[in-house]
Amino acid sequence: MHMPDPATADCADGFVDLVSPQLWGERIGELTCATNVGSRLARTLMQRYAIEISLERMRRRGRNTPPTELELLLGRLACEITTVSAALTEAGRERLRAAVATALDGQATLVGLFHLASVASRQRNRGFEIDYSGFDEASPFDLLLHRAGVEAELVTDVVSAEDGRDVRRGAWVQLVDRVDPDLQTWLADHPGRYLLKMTLPQGLREQACAQGADPLALLHGRIRTMLHTQCRGDHDEAAVLRLDPLMLAGSQADELGLMNRLRREFGHEAHLAVTASGGGVFVMAARAAREDEVAGAIRRRMSALAPTRLTGTRPGILAMLIEDTDRLEWRHLRDRLVLEGEARQFLTHPEARRVVAVTCASRLELFGLAGPDVVADGELRFRNPQHPASKLAALAPAVASSV
Repeated sequence: MHMPDPATADCADGFVDLVSPQLWGERIGELTCATNVGSRLARTLMQRYAIEISLERMRRRGRNTPPTELELLLGRLACEITTVSAALTEAGRERLRAAVATALDGQATLVGLFHLASVASRQRNRGFEIDYSGFDEASPFDLLLHRAGVEAELVTDVVSAEDGRDVRRGAWVQLVDRVDPDLQTWLADHPGRYLLKMTLPQGLREQACAQGADPLALLHGRIRTMLHTQCRGDHDEAAVLRLDPLMLAGSQADELGLMNRLRREFGHEAHLAVTASGGGVFVMAARAAREDEVAGAIRRRMSALAPTRLTGTRPGILAMLIEDTDRLEWRHLRDRLVLEGEARQFLTHPEARRVVAVTCASRLELFGLAGPDVVADGELRFRNPQHPASKLAALAPAVASSV
């Protein structure tokens, strides 16, 4: 299948035409309203919807301005999707259109669809012929790989690192946006440097708890009370709060430098925020009462996928994209062998008997970014040595362990 060059073909427009310019326009309007404010949540949403925003930027700018490296890559993936659409049956095209429409609705994103296109492109470059069976034949798996007379089923999936956290980053960002105006006012009356440490045994989520109370509002109220009463501590079974002077060395540096020092001090799992006003600095640092279980959440997701998405008539591959993680956490999962340990543990379980290999990637690899935190070849691979097809030479480029 020949892929058009996104530098000369209007791939973004072609992708939009695939589903509906009207639907796309409505989505971009929603994102514009949500991100056109100066808040931490808006910045987070811009990162979350980077694909949608980049494609729209390409459409508006036209062909006369050279694309960035990210836009070039996203253009190629958009071309993959639109070219595939033209080769599908009418029923397959309808399924693809429905998948795009679903990805443009509510809290969903295009990441899953572009992950699918990225995996297909990578396997094609490794010498496999690719059938989009999930669209064309409504198969439970997404892709059927062919090479040297051997076939393999491939399932792509997106799992959020938030599923393994008691204190969710999305909830933390919303809390900080709520608290920030109070901190600005408080610092004006109490210039200095402060650190509010929070341990949250019950975690922190956006959703209301069983009693119907808003957990963000409850915690916000407690912080406001501490500020107004100048109380240094507050604790119960839901939260332990402690307000102290900020004694971290070098804390008068700019926000980026301060954040780097705080990260070294509190570790990769801590949730951090810095509010500066005049000469005052207020740092908030929050942790759950237990370690995050991001890799465990990935293993549980694979355990649920394998028996339902793979038929067992061919070797199966699970291609997982881990969302809502950053460079530091992604490197921690790899360097500490946490992800490898959970993946290899999964491959010993009965529910993995249909799986010849699992692969893991993050947005760093999906977006083709560079640096020591990015996995070479676009993915981590873990082969299942117990699977009968694990040593087939035809499958080696897709299943051979990368670590």
